[in-house]
Amino acid sequence: MADFSATSLARAVRWDTVVGALLVVVLLFSFGFADGFGNSLNLSFLIGNTLPIALIALPMTLLVVSGEIDLSVASTAGLSGAVMGALWNQGMAIETIIPLCLVLGAVCGLANGLLVTRLGLPSLAVTIGTLAAYRGIAQIVLGSDAVTDFPGQYLDFAAGRLGDSFLPRAFPPFLVLLGIAVVVLHATPFGRSLFAIGASEEAARFAGIRVKRHKLLLFVATGFMASLTGVFWALHYASARYDNATGLELSVVAAVLLGGIDFDGGRGTLGGAIAGVFLLGALQNVMSLLNVSAQSQIVVTGVLLVVSVLGPRLARRIAVARAGRRAAAAPVSEASAPTS
Repeated sequence: MADFSATSLARAVRWDTVVGALLVVVLLFSFGFADGFGNSLNLSFLIGNTLPIALIALPMTLLVVSGEIDLSVASTAGLSGAVMGALWNQGMAIETIIPLCLVLGAVCGLANGLLVTRLGLPSLAVTIGTLAAYRGIAQIVLGSDAVTDFPGQYLDFAAGRLGDSFLPRAFPPFLVLLGIAVVVLHATPFGRSLFAIGASEEAARFAGIRVKRHKLLLFVATGFMASLTGVFWALHYASARYDNATGLELSVVAAVLLGGIDFDGGRGTLGGAIAGVFLLGALQNVMSLLNVSAQSQIVVTGVLLVVSVLGPRLARRIAVARAGRRAAAAPVSEASAPTS
């Protein structure tokens, strides 16, 4: 079973390298040709706006590796923010509200997971349904109100910077979460089992892996992180609304797939996914600085989503074709070699 992780790392390295190289190219172009890109305020703005995508991308990567997907993450984040605003309006302490919102997110993920693992429904269909349901509940909870008067210290943490640097205060905690996710996916039996499940669910069952339990845990973790993202979003932008994070699921899925995570499961690296997240964030930031319209930015995101699905597949086909040609040429070389 350990071979699944190693094989996926080997297969993904070329695409990871391409994504990393593209990120470097975009950054060099941006520093050189986009006025204001390199100042501390803009870099802090870029990272802060990318963090919501990056937070959800952590569990989403593990989920897609296992062959599933959750499109309700943005609605879960919006529901979390709406509940946060409603409870704050009722006078509840923020220290109580945040844990309740995180539990709510885990429950939303649990509902998705039970529908997928216990009833055998496809995750794509299930989470499209809960995407609408959770957003509708958020609107019922908060209506069209916007709650903005959260405690100053929480707003400062979510939107402030570390001293005079361009790094947001929330960036170090994200790095901790990233480190945990990397270890879980690439250095534990649980992570290796996810690659096995994504490669062949039936074979994973024969190998003794508890497929349903693993997937259920992933859906719960994804809901939890989506709720955490909803709390961060409301504090970062100082506004809790039912429509917070609308459309964020497209950016998360595009970034994860762009980073080389195979939509069919079983392949990819978390490093590649995070590179995809920041590549997408950097592109959106520089396009805004260059006055590219919001509609055009959506088109670019959609094109990247298509490329992210096709790119790794084409790369694998080319690699397989090359290997086949080398294998076919090997006997000819041996036959033409001089004999003693």
